[in-house]
Amino acid sequence: MNEIHFDFEAFLALATLISGGIVLFYHLVLKNRITPDSATAHVVDFARSIFPLVLVVLLVRSFVFEPFRIPSSSMMPTLLTGDFIYVNKSAYGLKMPVFHGTLIETGHPKRGDVAVFRYPKDQSQDYIKRIVGLPGDRIHYDPVRKQLTINGTVVPQEVIGPYTGFHDDIDPRGLILKKENLLGVEHDILTHNNHYYPYNYLDLTVPEGYYFAMGDNRDHSADSRVWGLVPERNLVGKAKYIWMHWRLSDFWEGLKRIGTKIS
Repeated sequence: MNEIHFDFEAFLALATLISGGIVLFYHLVLKNRITPDSATAHVVDFARSIFPLVLVVLLVRSFVFEPFRIPSSSMMPTLLTGDFIYVNKSAYGLKMPVFHGTLIETGHPKRGDVAVFRYPKDQSQDYIKRIVGLPGDRIHYDPVRKQLTINGTVVPQEVIGPYTGFHDDIDPRGLILKKENLLGVEHDILTHNNHYYPYNYLDLTVPEGYYFAMGDNRDHSADSRVWGLVPERNLVGKAKYIWMHWRLSDFWEGLKRIGTKIS
C-alpha cells in the first residue's frame, strides 16, 4: 500500500472513549442536574447517539475486517493499482486497537500468504506483500538471476512469456510473467530484464517473531530485501478478496476483478 494514511483507528478509539465517557458521566453525575434544553443536554444527546456507532465500527475494524485500497504496482500481477481488498483482521490474532498487542492468538502467517502489515520504518504506513520467509528460514535472493532460495532449495519458476497486462507507470519493455512455486504455493510474479533494485538484505536467517516479505512485482517492490524483516506484532491481517476495483483507464476490465480471491 506504501502510502501514509490518516490514523482512523486512533480517531475511532478516541471518539469511543470521549463519547462513552460523556454518557457515563451523565448517568453518574449529571442526570438530575441539567435541564433537557440546556447546551450540556445537547452535548450528552449527541454523545449518546454516536457512541454505539463508533464502538461498533471500532470493534469490526479492529477484530473482523478492514478495507484497503492498493495504491502502487508492487504486487502486480496479483494486485493492481485501484483494487480495493478485504483483509481478515483476525487471521493473525485478535489485537488491541491502537496499541496492537495480541489479545488472543488465532494463527500465524503461512508461506505464500498475501499479508497487510504496518511498515516497520514508519508505523503510519500500511504495506502489502507476500510472506516468503517464516521464522527459522534461511533466505537467499540472487538479484541477477532473480532467483529465490529457501533453506537451500531453489524456488522453481516457469517463464510464461512477456507480460501484456496492466502495467501502471512501469515500462512494459522487458517485463516477464512467470509462475512461481513457493514450496507448494503457486502464484504469478513479474521480473524485469535489466532492472536491478538497490537491495540490502539478500542472505539471512529469519529470527523468531519475524517474517521475510516480498512483492510479486519482484523488480519494482521495496520489501524485506530493502528495509528488512516484518515483526509479528506489525501484522494487520491476511488479504482475502478484491471487493471492488476502480480505475477509469480500464473500467470494464476492472469490473472483472470484483470478487477475485487473492492467492
